[in-house]
Formats: sequence, structure tokens, C-alpha cells
Amino acid sequence: MNTTSARGWRDKYRSTAMQQVLRKALVCEKICEVDRSDNLRIQNPYSNQPTATVQALTGTYSISAWTQTDDTLTVTDEVIYSEHIFDFERLLNKFDLFAARTDEQAYAVAERIDRFVLNNLTEDATGAYTTPAGGFTTAANINVILSNLISKVSGFAETYKGLFLVIENTDVPGIIQAHASNGFSFADAALNNGWMTSYMGVDIYVVRSGTFASETLGTTTYTNSGHRVFGVKNVATYAQPGGLRFEEKQVSAKTGIEFVTFGYVGVKLWAQKTDLVVDITLA
Repeated sequence: MNTTSARGWRDKYRSTAMQQVLRKALVCEKICEVDRSDNLRIQNPYSNQPTATVQALTGTYSISAWTQTDDTLTVTDEVIYSEHIFDFERLLNKFDLFAARTDEQAYAVAERIDRFVLNNLTEDATGAYTTPAGGFTTAANINVILSNLISKVSGFAETYKGLFLVIENTDVPGIIQAHASNGFSFADAALNNGWMTSYMGVDIYVVRSGTFASETLGTTTYTNSGHRVFGVKNVATYAQPGGLRFEEKQVSAKTGIEFVTFGYVGVKLWAQKTDLVVDITLA
């Protein structure tokens, strides 16, 4: 029996690029207004809501005072990640390491910004709802939950912007079962085509388990474990001045390149719109 070196065999590479890390879905740009202008603060003051009087014909009236209140989004946090690739690693590797690692860094920063924004949105919502026992995993609950959530924001003009629901992947079974068992043409479509991204006029977005968390991210502490979020689209703004940013630099006493990916972030659910976003507690 001959002995052959492991490196003596021919290798086939599936792709000219390295495998990407399995990536989570990013949803916040689909449900929030995004501002990438180069500003530290975004001002959005508001005045109080007047209430008109209905009265018999008299021709007289009383003068009311009004107030104006500041409401401000301030960029207070940054998301950042950096690595170093030595020159021999870049030169002697079959793959374009710099391109691969830059791409992974960009996703890592974007994913953390998405998590930051989503948890801020949930924490700041003043609408509140507790699901029936079993939450979204129980198919019989889905119509009840969605009808109750829709009623929370119904009657406001902003609802024309569209409604959203963000759940975690562990909630999906109950919703799929509800899709396939309610109605006729809709149930047939669900059975034929699988997951339906909209139900009862609500766009449904799925993030990975653990996205809604009780933790501290940057300057904010959240208590969102066991929570989900529903609301009207584009009533909250998240600022990311300059978008994702990159820097490359040579460093003393090392060959190769140090590179860093970062982004600045701030998020605001505007004071006059907080009732349009509902913090859902799973029972």
C-alpha cells in the first residue's frame, strides 16, 4: 500500500470566494424611516393638539394657549469591528481574504445596528398587548392576536403607511398553520407556495431567536426578552450618518493591513407617534 501525502491529492474548490457566515435577516430599513445625512441631531418639534368646541350660535369664542415641545433624535452610539490581515496571509491564500473579511465585517456591523434599532423601537413603544397563552406558536391565537393588534392603531391617519409585525423564527409554526387553515384561496395559496409574508393586511418579518433581548447595547438597556413588536411603518426614524464606513491602515511593526468597519447610529420613535407601535408580551 502506497502512502500519499494528504496535500498530494487534487482539491476542487466549490467557489472562488470563501463561504459566507450564515446571515440573519435585516428588517429595520423596511419598517423605519432611514436618515443617512451627516447630522448629530434631527429635530422634530411638535405643538399640542387643539380641541374645537361645538356650541349654539353665539358668535363668541375664548382664546386658548398653545405650547410647542422639542423632540430630538441624537446619535449617541457607534457599532464597530476591526481585524488585521498580515501580508503573507493575503499573498499566500487562495482566496481574496481582504474582500471576504471586509464583506463579513460589513454584515456584522449592519446586523448589530438592526438589533439595536429593533430593540429600541420595542422599548420605546407605548402601545402594549399581551397575547393569549401560547403566543404566536398556537395557530388558533393568530387571528385573535392580529385583530387585537390592528385595533390598537386603527382610526389614525398614519395607518395608510402600512402595518408591520416582527416575530422570531420560533413563532413561525403557528402562523404557517393559520395561513394554511383560514379562508379558501388564501389557504390554498399558502399550501401551494408556503410562507406568506402578509396576513390580514400586516407585513410579517421574521428575525432569529434571541433578537428581542434583555441586554445593554451601547448607551441603552433593554428588557425585551419574550417580546415582539407591531406597528405602523415609518413612524420611527433611525439615523446612520454616512452609512457604513471603512478604514484601512498600515500599523507599526506589522506587515499587511489593519481594517475597521463602523457606523454611527441613533433611533427615535417620535413622541407623537409612540401609540402607533405596540410592545407585544408573549404569554
